Amino acid sequence: MALPAEDVPFEGDDVIRDYIERFSNWGRWGDDDQIGALNHVGPEQITAAAGLVRQGKVISMGLPLDLNGPQSGGFRANPLNMMTATGTDYLAGKQDPLPGGFGPSKGFGFSDDVLVTPNQSGSQWDGLAHIFWKGKMYNGFDAGNVTAKGASTCGIEVLKNRLVMRGVLLDVARFRGVECLEPGYAITADELDATAEAQGVEIRTGDAIVVRTGMTETRRGKWGDYNGGSAPGFSLHTAPWLYEHDIAALATDTWGCEVRPNEIGLFQPLHIVALVHMGICFGEIWDLQALGEDCAADGVYEFLLSAVPLPVTGAAGSPLNPVAIK
Repeated sequence: MALPAEDVPFEGDDVIRDYIERFSNWGRWGDDDQIGALNHVGPEQITAAAGLVRQGKVISMGLPLDLNGPQSGGFRANPLNMMTATGTDYLAGKQDPLPGGFGPSKGFGFSDDVLVTPNQSGSQWDGLAHIFWKGKMYNGFDAGNVTAKGASTCGIEVLKNRLVMRGVLLDVARFRGVECLEPGYAITADELDATAEAQGVEIRTGDAIVVRTGMTETRRGKWGDYNGGSAPGFSLHTAPWLYEHDIAALATDTWGCEVRPNEIGLFQPLHIVALVHMGICFGEIWDLQALGEDCAADGVYEFLLSAVPLPVTGAAGSPLNPVAIK
């Protein structure tokens, strides 16, 4: 008799069970909690992060939203911006009279457009309704709460006042002296600590950890198997480190944050442990070239991070333009 899919044993099953048992935050902030590890970020952490703004610099970490992005179309498509009104329309007299019953244009003209995009096609957050494990999402909410109408629990909109906090860049690629970490390179907890020490930065409760591998900038325009293929990233075994440091969110310049191929016989196991059970949002496909260069130049690897999602009701994720403010 075949076992239900969720009960089929796999290589590393014991590790996943152990990590979930030891590091789950389900119920930690109440049975109705939908923001997970962002509970680590309160007024004290936000005001301290605001105090990091000393130079007046704003550095974007958002990849352009256009058809030149990394999506291959097999799972997600790249963003398409469609013009619905243009300057050429205006110059050709096609906006006189104005649409909508607004009368003669009298020289007035406009452009307008529509963005068609998967919510997670470019720089984005994985929200807490994005991943399920054994029928559940974060905090034990039923996977069936996500229907064709969207997520009734843990939708990205519950984070619209969150994700402003202290950010810390851990530039592992630069620490290793390489343009890009090799595909399949698993970043360990010891390496995160060593990078922080070399940069002279301390990891604190409620931090967003932004890890640069070099992958987005070195693959730009020649993406290849960027989506889902071999990539450097967090080891599954950084889970204890994330829990012990009370990390509020994490982000990288890769498709999925964690190392691929995955280290055990389960697809994206760190998502299962850290996103589903710890409640940590994953920021993916961030462009960290400019931030890496700036931090290396001034030696300042901490900043105010503003990375609020779009309040798309019931969405599992959100596009964004995260910025580091120094």
